[in-house]
Amino acid sequence: MVDQRSPSHSLHDFATWEPVLRLMLTGDTQRRAALPARVAGRISQYGWSLAHRGAMPTATRIAVEGIQKALGRGGVQEREIAFRAEVQPDGSTVLGLVWPSPAVEPAVGYPDLGVLVLVESALPEPWRRLPAPAPGAPAASADLELLERTLRERLPDAIGATEAEIAATEARLGVTLTDEFKVLYRVTRARWEDWDHEYQDQADTAVGCELAAMEHLYSVDAEARHPGWDLGATQAPCTPPDAAVQALAGSPGWIGFGSNGGDEYAVDLTPGPGGHTGQIILVDHEQSIGAELVADSLTDFILGRTRQEGPALRTDEPPSAATVGAGGLATVRAAAHPDLEVLSIGMPDGPPFSLAPLTGLPRLRTLSASPGALADPLELTGVTGLEFLELGAQEWRVLLDAGAVPRSLKAAAIAVRDQDHLPVVAIANDLLALWDRPRIVETILKGDLGPAT
Repeated sequence: MVDQRSPSHSLHDFATWEPVLRLMLTGDTQRRAALPARVAGRISQYGWSLAHRGAMPTATRIAVEGIQKALGRGGVQEREIAFRAEVQPDGSTVLGLVWPSPAVEPAVGYPDLGVLVLVESALPEPWRRLPAPAPGAPAASADLELLERTLRERLPDAIGATEAEIAATEARLGVTLTDEFKVLYRVTRARWEDWDHEYQDQADTAVGCELAAMEHLYSVDAEARHPGWDLGATQAPCTPPDAAVQALAGSPGWIGFGSNGGDEYAVDLTPGPGGHTGQIILVDHEQSIGAELVADSLTDFILGRTRQEGPALRTDEPPSAATVGAGGLATVRAAAHPDLEVLSIGMPDGPPFSLAPLTGLPRLRTLSASPGALADPLELTGVTGLEFLELGAQEWRVLLDAGAVPRSLKAAAIAVRDQDHLPVVAIANDLLALWDRPRIVETILKGDLGPAT
């Protein structure tokens, strides 16, 4: 969808973008060779992604800051505007501005568009994954009497939760809390109004973290840890047979009860095969999958007997994520096996790759292929169950024209090479139309940057 209007008149002016384009054309060799030059980037209200190394000239910085201010005035706060330009040797330039869309997720590695979210609010499979059954038992170190005695000695004036409050919390969370956890909250319900600031610090020291009130206990939410489709679709977490903690983004059985000021402590009711029910884990805010084992039991945690999970056992099972070409495996057949989930295909050293070995693989959900890497994109008809697909513009056009775009997709990306810059939005909108998603609005500006020097 091409729009000649813009949310801001200043952003609609080619002169606003001219310093940015000139910066990105620094060292331009294409136009010196009488070929078109193509550039792309993103600018948000709080940052930018421009293909340029080194210091930014003052004029360019002023231009970028002006674009950022214009984005704020236009009500596009914390969103990015993508741009792409084709500059002819004589300087005539076509500049496309791609406006934020609810159907496009800005992503690292996709400078002039992003990931198309074909199904609203969809998440990659690892962020929808539920915990496996957890037959684990409490650790031998769980000692209810020692735990209660220690807490009461440290918090003699604390007000504890009633049995009714504990039962209500279990009903709200949909879980049965461990006996250790009930002991903790029978001693202190951890409400801020029960104590002054000094006593709050004493309570946090007594427990070993910033303790949440019982009514604020929560299940760690996988969706809140979603890093975006560009990173999430390529993740293939697995739980080794000796792991204490399951490789999950979140679990109804990870009950957050405190923090260290940034990361979350949780009691684990769905441990891994080598873990214990009621173990204490740390959910790192910088990670999107998994958690770190901190203590085998709440008793250990309160007493400061912390530990770390040892290395997982090695297995001879083939990897669930693989790369073919570009320094990876030599053939698609070498990567294909029933447990394969994620496959990335780079440019081959020889002929393009056939996808025939992938036919019928039951768990393959993500496929990313560089433009020109596939012998026949229509071989994708034999690959069922894909939820994320990244292809070049020409490969997408083949699928669209043949009516062969996999309808199992939840998200998609268009890998852009130089000659594909201009048609990318039209292809993206054709894909979005198949799922009746909002189309992308693109503003086309024309100007003249003068001949290459």
